Amino acid sequence: MLSVYICVGSSCHLKGSYQIMKIFQDIIKEMHLEDKVELKASFCLGNCTKGVSIKVGEEVIGNVTPENAKEKFKEHILMRV
Repeated sequence: MLSVYICVGSSCHLKGSYQIMKIFQDIIKEMHLEDKVELKASFCLGNCTKGVSIKVGEEVIGNVTPENAKEKFKEHILMRV
């Protein structure tokens, strides 16, 4: 199971982290990845200037936006499952 952490700290929250969480949840459901990808909320991934940040495995990815969330999912998550 691949754990994906989405920062919901103040800075990332203001930049749309909950929208990104919803987008990722929808993708996981559409692609039937519920048994392969686990989403978790996380406070501060230490990358506040490049928020919204997500952590996939040990990699922290910044600059995720609601507009590029699907692309980031495919690029950083889908390739690992």
